[in-house]
Amino acid sequence: MPLTTARWCARQGWPVHPLAPGRKTPAANCENCRLPGHTHTDCGCLPAGRWCHGFHAATLDRRRIDQWWGTNPQLGVGVACGPARLVVIDIDAHAAQPPGRDRLLPGIPIGNHIDLTGLSTGFHTLAVLAALRDAPNPAEDESTLRVRTPSGGLHVWYTAADSRRWQCSSGSSPSRALAWQVDVRAHGGYIIAPGTTTSAGTYTPIGKSRQPAVLPTWLAQELERTGHLPAPHSPTIRPVPPRARHAVLAAGGGRHHILAAVLAPVEACGQVAEGAGFSDTLNRAAYTLGGLVAAGRLLPEDAQELREAAAAARPGQERRAEQIISSGMAAGLKRPLHDGSRP
Repeated sequence: MPLTTARWCARQGWPVHPLAPGRKTPAANCENCRLPGHTHTDCGCLPAGRWCHGFHAATLDRRRIDQWWGTNPQLGVGVACGPARLVVIDIDAHAAQPPGRDRLLPGIPIGNHIDLTGLSTGFHTLAVLAALRDAPNPAEDESTLRVRTPSGGLHVWYTAADSRRWQCSSGSSPSRALAWQVDVRAHGGYIIAPGTTTSAGTYTPIGKSRQPAVLPTWLAQELERTGHLPAPHSPTIRPVPPRARHAVLAAGGGRHHILAAVLAPVEACGQVAEGAGFSDTLNRAAYTLGGLVAAGRLLPEDAQELREAAAAARPGQERRAEQIISSGMAAGLKRPLHDGSRP
């Protein structure tokens, strides 16, 4: 069955990669993948035809697919959303106490006079958003592929209408989010293929449609409004503090390259199965970032990039991540990281 699912996805033009048996996380394939700083760009697994680093291993190659799932039928199937040009609305059904009114629909004020009694899941917040925009509710969109999750949630699959690289988000994120308990799976993420079975149950298509419809215009506008597109490139170079100018130039590549190096291990945690040492990796990154800020090589606001990377790697753990980042940065700020030294 997993092999049949993987083949079917590939025929749709959706690159696939293995998931750990019975789980919804990517399958690891080498011990190095669990080490901080080890990324897909310097891993020997992918060139050798072995899966590794989550969606970075996703492929359309029939021979590789037959090899992977033919000899390992216990593996699940993940679909890399970015290369497939997919935007999947992931609606959670975990009944919970709603957050503050400003977090239910980011950017849309909800007055105290509005009765929120009974609102407890992503189905509710998405329905409210659609109603406010006088648009059809995606959860009821019979024109597109919809997949019921084992927990009672719903994956609503759409295909991007253009080449814009829509970004992932977690509905509980304080930064980029469409609605509370509504995640977005797009570039830089993956989605579990319909028909895949985990220990919790099977991801089951509902309705008649088995193909994603084009992302509705109103929903694309909402995703753009809520920050699901990368910031436009600006040729203007951001000013660097005078005392940091020499250190940044000596680092070769400037602030953005330094920040990318700090974020890379945290981002890699989102591409491997559990057990990647996320807390230690995040703490180390926060400590390093604090040291670089203290040395003037990075800016304090760069911490937001680390928060977003942590939220993407471990959705739903933002509060814990914020605690780790705050303590790690506080310690790092006491130890400036200059050229040739480590905090």
